Order: sequence, then structure tokens, then C-alpha cells
Amino acid sequence: MWTDYIPAPVIEAFKAKTGIQVNYKELGSNEELINQMKATKGAGVDLCSPTNNRSGQWVALDLLAPFDYGRIKNLGNVNPAMLKVGDMEWNFGGKGSHWLPFIWGTEAVGWRTDLYSPPGGTPSYGNIWDKDVEGKTMIRPHSGMLGCGLYMETIGELEPGDVWKAYSSEEAMRPIWQKITDFCIARKSQIKLFWNDTDSQKNGFLNDGVVVGQTWDGPVLAMKSSGEPVTYQAPKEGAMAWVDSIAMSAAAANVDQAYALIDYVFQPEVAGQSINIHGYNSAILGADKFTDDNYKKNFAEAYPGDSLANLNPWPAEPQWYADVRTE
Repeated sequence: MWTDYIPAPVIEAFKAKTGIQVNYKELGSNEELINQMKATKGAGVDLCSPTNNRSGQWVALDLLAPFDYGRIKNLGNVNPAMLKVGDMEWNFGGKGSHWLPFIWGTEAVGWRTDLYSPPGGTPSYGNIWDKDVEGKTMIRPHSGMLGCGLYMETIGELEPGDVWKAYSSEEAMRPIWQKITDFCIARKSQIKLFWNDTDSQKNGFLNDGVVVGQTWDGPVLAMKSSGEPVTYQAPKEGAMAWVDSIAMSAAAANVDQAYALIDYVFQPEVAGQSINIHGYNSAILGADKFTDDNYKKNFAEAYPGDSLANLNPWPAEPQWYADVRTE
């Protein structure tokens, strides 16, 4: 699962209550997760955490098991709109949902408040490509290029809607992503580092000289809560939203214990304690009632005005799309 989604204090409390030991391996990308699961055919894994838009890459792998909703007594605590994603997009072979929503968050713009301020006060994905910060920015390549495409739409380098049109077919995608690729390569000197996980984002800002980047919300807001001079905010193009899950391996060896852990983390109080630590947001209704003032303040500052109404839900990603992007 992703870094700190079930934080160490929660794991310790779960073990104290149930006697069940959780062996937690952090992952840095969906690609890493898919490759690991394919390599072992899911053996050695009970639960994992694919992102909502990756269903098209899992459907043919036969590596996940459908959930028995009757075994999850706290299922009623889950956001029903997010739960529907599993029922509709992860219902493989009509056998039921293979995906439970757990954590949601966004990718937007983070920066060092002591070293940088977005021109005009409102951030943009274009900030990463501003000459004033050459050699001092960071992105994750595939999502950073998508954000760049949204920025290119605002300056006339792409037609409005091109970035989302690219999901419709390979024929539509190739010319659009070629323009994005050319734009990014021509400005590669902007980038200090490519990040892949939570730690690389934190190190970028704290140790590697990055002043602005396209980042996840959790790492930056966790640093902000601990007093570091960083902040995070949805840009004018709209933050990109995703939902990460709990999914069960088809080769799970500890099914009863896995369901016990799911029920435990689906409690609002436990979910609230967790998001205080990792800085993301919970799919568990009522979790916000158990969050601290730092979380509430960070959330309000990250999504000012109509930012939540202007989110870009990450579309479902077919395998051909992932293959062309990787190319």
C-alpha cells in the first residue's frame, strides 16, 4: 500500500486489539504494484491498493478477488459515490466489486513559501515551466506531462479539451501527446528532479533545491503540518483527483484477517487519526470529525473558492493509453 495510508500507530492499535500482525510494504507507483503482482501471480499479498483509473489494466490479469460485502460490517461508513466506482468499473466478469475506496487526494502545485510565490497569487501547472525557476522544479513524468497539457490548453498550444480527448483513442492521443512531449523536452532544463513517491517529493523540497513542483497533496500538507515552509494548492486549471483503494489478492492466504483489517480502518475515528498523519483525505464518512485543526486548515487553504467544484477526476485509463504514454 501507499506510504502511511495505514500509519504505524494504527497498525499497532489493530494488533493490540486483534492479535493480527500487519506486514506493510510501501509502494511508489501503480506500475510497481502491477509488476509485483504479475511476478508472483498475487502470491505473498493479501491486500493491495490500485488507483481508481487503473481498472482497464487489471481486468484481464485475474489477480484480484471480488469482495463479499456481507463480511464488511462497516461498509455503510464508505462514501457511496466512491463505492459505486468499484461496483461499476471494477466489477470484473460480473462477480462483484474487486475494489473498495479508501483514500482520495489530488495532484496539484506545491511550493516553498520562503523561496517562491506563484505570479498573480494563484498557482498554475505552468509555474513549473516558468523561466524564473529554471532548474528548480519537479514533476512525476507521466502526470506532470498531463498537467503541462492542461496548461498548454490555456496558452493556445493545445485546443481546449485536448488532454481529455486523448483518452478516447490511440489515434487521438498520439498527436496530442507528441505536442506535449515536444514542449516538455524543449524545456527539460526546468526540471531538477523527477519524483516517484512520497519521500522523493519531501526530499525535493527540503534537500534538493526544488522551489515549486506538481505534487501529491499528502506529502506537502504533512510537511506543512510539521512546520516546514511549504504549501499546496489547486491550480487555476483544476487539481487532478484520484481515489486509492483496498483490493484483495486472488491468492490471499489470510482472508479472515484481511476482512478484519478492512473493518477496523473503515471506522471514522481510525480514518480520522490516519489522515492526520498522512495528509490525504478519507473515503470514510465522518472521518473529518476526528481530524485535528491542522488538517482542517490545510484542506481549506489547498482548495479555496470553487476548487472542489473544479476538480479533474482522473479518467479510466485503458492499457493502450498506458502503453503509448510509456513509449
